[in-house]
Amino acid sequence: MNRRELIRITASAAGALPALSQTAAWKPKVLDAHQNETVIALTELIIPATDTPGAKAAQVNRYIDLLLADGAATDRDRFLDGLAFLDGFAIRQHKAPFVKCTSAQQTAVLETLDRGGDASLESGHRFFRMAKQLTSRIYYATEIGFRELNKGGRAPAKYGCTHSDQHREG
Repeated sequence: MNRRELIRITASAAGALPALSQTAAWKPKVLDAHQNETVIALTELIIPATDTPGAKAAQVNRYIDLLLADGAATDRDRFLDGLAFLDGFAIRQHKAPFVKCTSAQQTAVLETLDRGGDASLESGHRFFRMAKQLTSRIYYATEIGFRELNKGGRAPAKYGCTHSDQHREG
Protein backbone atom coordinates (compact mmCIF):
# COMPACT_ATOMS: atom_id res chain seq x y z
CA MET A 1 0.00 0.00 0.00
CA ASN A 2 1.60 3.25 -1.04
CA ARG A 3 1.37 6.42 1.04
CA ARG A 4 -1.07 8.24 -1.27
CA GLU A 5 -3.42 5.28 -1.37
CA LEU A 6 -3.29 4.94 2.42
CA ILE A 7 -4.10 8.63 2.86
CA ARG A 8 -6.95 8.45 0.33
CA ILE A 9 -8.47 5.38 1.95
CA THR A 10 -8.00 6.79 5.46
CA ALA A 11 -9.68 10.04 4.45
CA SER A 12 -12.65 8.21 2.99
CA ALA A 13 -12.91 6.09 6.14
CA ALA A 14 -12.82 9.21 8.30
CA GLY A 15 -15.98 10.36 6.54
CA ALA A 16 -17.65 7.11 7.51
CA LEU A 17 -16.52 7.27 11.16
CA PRO A 18 -19.71 8.70 12.69
CA ALA A 19 -21.99 6.26 10.86
CA LEU A 20 -19.82 3.26 11.61
CA SER A 21 -19.51 3.99 15.31
CA GLN A 22 -23.29 4.16 15.67
CA THR A 23 -23.89 0.73 14.16
CA ALA A 24 -24.99 -1.54 17.02
CA ALA A 25 -25.04 -4.91 15.25
CA TRP A 26 -21.80 -4.48 13.35
CA LYS A 27 -20.31 -7.44 11.51
CA PRO A 28 -17.05 -7.42 9.59
CA LYS A 29 -17.28 -7.40 5.81
CA VAL A 30 -13.82 -8.88 5.19
CA LEU A 31 -12.44 -10.26 8.44
CA ASP A 32 -13.69 -13.51 9.91
CA ALA A 33 -14.31 -13.68 13.68
CA HIS A 34 -10.80 -14.92 14.47
CA GLN A 35 -9.13 -12.30 12.26
CA ASN A 36 -11.26 -9.57 13.82
CA GLU A 37 -10.21 -10.65 17.33
CA THR A 38 -6.59 -10.69 16.16
CA VAL A 39 -6.92 -7.15 14.79
CA ILE A 40 -8.51 -5.99 18.07
CA ALA A 41 -5.64 -7.50 20.11
CA LEU A 42 -2.99 -6.20 17.71
CA THR A 43 -4.30 -2.64 17.53
CA GLU A 44 -4.82 -2.47 21.29
CA LEU A 45 -1.16 -3.39 21.77
CA ILE A 46 -0.19 -0.64 19.32
CA ILE A 47 -2.37 1.99 21.04
CA PRO A 48 -3.29 0.60 24.45
CA ALA A 49 -5.80 2.01 26.88
CA THR A 50 -3.99 4.04 29.52
CA ASP A 51 -5.46 7.14 31.12
CA THR A 52 -7.23 7.51 27.77
CA PRO A 53 -9.12 4.95 25.67
CA GLY A 54 -7.07 2.77 23.34
CA ALA A 55 -7.60 1.40 19.86
CA LYS A 56 -10.19 -1.12 21.03
CA ALA A 57 -12.43 1.58 22.50
CA ALA A 58 -12.00 3.63 19.31
CA GLN A 59 -13.13 0.55 17.32
CA VAL A 60 -10.10 0.72 15.06
CA ASN A 61 -10.78 -2.87 13.97
CA ARG A 62 -14.05 -1.78 12.36
CA TYR A 63 -12.36 0.90 10.31
CA ILE A 64 -9.62 -1.46 9.23
CA ASP A 65 -12.30 -3.86 8.03
CA LEU A 66 -13.98 -0.98 6.17
CA LEU A 67 -10.69 -0.04 4.52
CA LEU A 68 -10.08 -3.65 3.55
CA ALA A 69 -13.58 -3.89 2.06
CA ASP A 70 -13.30 -0.65 0.08
CA GLY A 71 -9.59 -0.71 -0.74
CA ALA A 72 -7.55 -2.43 -3.40
CA ALA A 73 -7.64 -6.23 -3.47
CA THR A 74 -3.83 -6.36 -3.33
CA ASP A 75 -3.81 -4.36 -0.08
CA ARG A 76 -6.55 -6.55 1.37
CA ASP A 77 -4.65 -9.70 0.43
CA ARG A 78 -1.41 -8.32 1.88
CA PHE A 79 -3.13 -7.45 5.17
CA LEU A 80 -4.84 -10.85 5.43
CA ASP A 81 -1.56 -12.59 4.56
CA GLY A 82 0.06 -10.53 7.32
CA LEU A 83 -2.53 -11.69 9.84
CA ALA A 84 -1.87 -15.28 8.80
CA PHE A 85 1.88 -14.72 9.18
CA LEU A 86 1.31 -13.23 12.64
CA ASP A 87 -0.65 -16.29 13.75
CA GLY A 88 1.85 -18.70 12.21
CA PHE A 89 4.77 -16.96 13.89
CA ALA A 90 2.97 -16.92 17.25
CA ILE A 91 2.21 -20.63 16.89
CA ARG A 92 5.86 -21.40 16.08
CA GLN A 93 7.08 -19.32 19.01
CA HIS A 94 4.41 -19.98 21.66
CA LYS A 95 2.30 -22.92 20.42
CA ALA A 96 -0.83 -20.75 20.17
CA PRO A 97 -2.36 -18.29 17.71
CA PHE A 98 -1.67 -14.63 18.49
CA VAL A 99 -4.96 -13.96 20.32
CA LYS A 100 -4.47 -17.02 22.54
CA CYS A 101 -0.96 -15.98 23.62
CA THR A 102 -0.42 -14.20 26.92
CA SER A 103 0.03 -10.45 26.84
CA ALA A 104 3.77 -10.89 27.42
CA GLN A 105 3.99 -13.40 24.54
CA GLN A 106 2.05 -11.09 22.22
CA THR A 107 4.38 -8.23 23.08
CA ALA A 108 7.42 -10.44 22.46
CA VAL A 109 6.06 -11.45 19.04
CA LEU A 110 5.50 -7.81 18.06
CA GLU A 111 8.90 -6.71 19.37
CA THR A 112 10.55 -9.39 17.25
CA LEU A 113 8.61 -8.32 14.15
CA ASP A 114 9.29 -4.67 14.86
CA ARG A 115 13.06 -5.19 15.00
CA GLY A 116 13.22 -6.78 11.59
CA GLY A 117 16.62 -7.73 10.22
CA ASP A 118 15.82 -11.44 9.84
CA ALA A 119 15.03 -12.27 6.21
CA SER A 120 12.61 -15.02 7.25
CA LEU A 121 10.56 -12.45 9.18
CA GLU A 122 10.61 -9.67 6.58
CA SER A 123 6.96 -10.09 5.53
CA GLY A 124 5.95 -10.01 9.21
CA HIS A 125 8.06 -6.88 9.72
CA ARG A 126 6.38 -5.15 6.75
CA PHE A 127 2.95 -6.24 7.98
CA PHE A 128 3.57 -4.88 11.47
CA ARG A 129 4.73 -1.54 10.04
CA MET A 130 1.57 -1.41 7.93
CA ALA A 131 -0.60 -2.31 10.94
CA LYS A 132 1.02 0.43 13.03
CA GLN A 133 0.45 3.02 10.29
CA LEU A 134 -3.18 2.03 9.81
CA THR A 135 -3.85 1.91 13.54
CA SER A 136 -2.40 5.34 14.26
CA ARG A 137 -4.01 7.02 11.25
CA ILE A 138 -7.40 5.54 12.01
CA TYR A 139 -7.21 6.05 15.77
CA TYR A 140 -6.44 9.76 15.46
CA ALA A 141 -9.27 10.18 12.91
CA THR A 142 -11.82 8.96 15.49
CA GLU A 143 -13.45 11.17 18.08
CA ILE A 144 -11.51 9.40 20.84
CA GLY A 145 -8.21 9.92 19.04
CA PHE A 146 -8.96 13.53 18.22
CA ARG A 147 -9.73 14.22 21.88
CA GLU A 148 -6.39 12.66 22.76
CA LEU A 149 -4.61 14.85 20.21
CA ASN A 150 -6.32 17.91 21.64
CA LYS A 151 -5.77 16.92 25.26
CA GLY A 152 -4.96 20.01 27.30
CA GLY A 153 -5.86 22.32 24.41
CA ARG A 154 -2.95 21.28 22.19
CA ALA A 155 -4.83 22.15 19.02
CA PRO A 156 -6.30 25.62 18.57
CA ALA A 157 -10.05 25.99 18.27
CA LYS A 158 -9.51 27.87 15.00
CA TYR A 159 -6.61 28.71 12.79
CA GLY A 160 -5.55 32.04 11.39
CA CYS A 161 -4.78 35.44 12.71
CA THR A 162 -6.98 36.78 15.49
CA HIS A 163 -5.51 40.32 15.54
CA SER A 164 -7.86 42.87 13.99
CA ASP A 165 -4.98 45.02 12.67
CA GLN A 166 -3.84 42.09 10.52
CA HIS A 167 -7.08 42.02 8.53
CA ARG A 168 -6.63 45.02 6.24
CA GLU A 169 -8.18 45.29 2.87
CA GLY A 170 -5.87 46.05 0.07
